[in-house]
Amino acid sequence: MKKARLTLAAIAISAASLFSFKAFEGGSVKGTVTPADKAIRAWAISSTDTVRADISSGAFEIKDVKPGTYSVIIEAQEPFANTRKKDVVVTEGQATEVGEIQLQPKN
Repeated sequence: MKKARLTLAAIAISAASLFSFKAFEGGSVKGTVTPADKAIRAWAISSTDTVRADISSGAFEIKDVKPGTYSVIIEAQEPFANTRKKDVVVTEGQATEVGEIQLQPKN
């Protein structure tokens, strides 16, 4: 009987520990780039995290981004310069829309 109680207690503790952790639900950053054919990749960079996504037809979505404040950098082809958008705030489980990012020619 004592062994059955210990087994039951162990199962109960194991089950409780499984439900005590919250699954990570990352946010995302999405937007568009003009001119579309000169954009290569989009990066979301913070002091603790770096995430990237390819740009397709001028649109991007960087997924599984941890909550925080990021700089979004668009990697561009010549004759355009890489472009940065500062202070993009990502919230857990939410998509952050950065709108249209215009690439500028290199100086």
